[in-house]
Amino acid sequence: MLRFLTAGESHGRALVAILEGMPAGLKITLEKINQELRRRQSGFGRGARMQIEKDKVKIISGLKNNFTLGSPICLYIENKDFSIERLSKVLCPRPGHADLAGLLKYGFSDVREVLERASARSTAASVGIGALCRILLAEFAIKLSSVVLCVGGEINAQGEKRKIAQAIKCRDTVGGIFEVRVKGVPVGLGSYAQADRRLDGRLAQALMSIPGIKGVEVGLGFGYADNFGSSVHDAIYYKANTGYLRKTNNAGGIEGGISNGEDIILRACMKPICTLMNPLDSVNIKTKNTSKASTERSDTCVVEAAGVVAEAAVAFVLADAFLEKFGSDTLRDIKENFKHYLKRIG
Repeated sequence: MLRFLTAGESHGRALVAILEGMPAGLKITLEKINQELRRRQSGFGRGARMQIEKDKVKIISGLKNNFTLGSPICLYIENKDFSIERLSKVLCPRPGHADLAGLLKYGFSDVREVLERASARSTAASVGIGALCRILLAEFAIKLSSVVLCVGGEINAQGEKRKIAQAIKCRDTVGGIFEVRVKGVPVGLGSYAQADRRLDGRLAQALMSIPGIKGVEVGLGFGYADNFGSSVHDAIYYKANTGYLRKTNNAGGIEGGISNGEDIILRACMKPICTLMNPLDSVNIKTKNTSKASTERSDTCVVEAAGVVAEAAVAFVLADAFLEKFGSDTLRDIKENFKHYLKRIG
């Protein structure tokens, strides 16, 4: 079983992540992890913080000569903007953020004590974890990608960029929809036997745990609601040289909580960033007077970056399900188990 924890605040000393359960014998290349960290920081509409933090990872445990040992792997990503002790108090919570709910939950008197951890800066650590999982999945020809489908209702690159530019000019923010696609996933990951083992449920939870994600679809998703079953379910065929196959993939590669061998297709909606440079009404938590919400250095649009974070989240779930199916001690044994399984199912 794979599991991980992350730690660190937005303006703290560093972000740290520990991944447990990665099998022994997997070659890890730092540049592959750093490449994913760079992708997370890309996209038109990102804020000034991306010019400060040039994220690079250090691996401080779990490897010898760049190969995994089967022991916990610890990632360390330094924050160049280490200023948490010097930053001023925040007294006016932002609508849409964890600010007010977190403050009331934990009894704080400073919103900063919430926002430093609730910040999406923490996703740098989870992207590092996802990059490790991608390396494992690549050993079995499983590949992940993401694409922006729309930004602010615009569905082509020119319109999306224009919408973001408009938001920048108006000191506003804008969200959108992205898609994650996974190729090469074998039949049989996940299970219908218990709710918490269903692959689509696990993937949906992982995507919904990303800051700012407010909706998730698998395959045709909400499109199922507008059609008869005869027009949306994926008919099954068989060819001697290829085995079972489908001509459509409305199920998004998952049926009954189990991967069915088709591409896994997931879509998610990213809401507009909560920090507005032209802020909404709020309340000063000290005086209880109406005030404008606080402003923090922030982005205008992160839909493209959210897709990269989602790839990482999906990679972790699939790596966990893969090891659950084929074993988790050494890469050599897993490859043998995988080969025998493929032979059995034809």
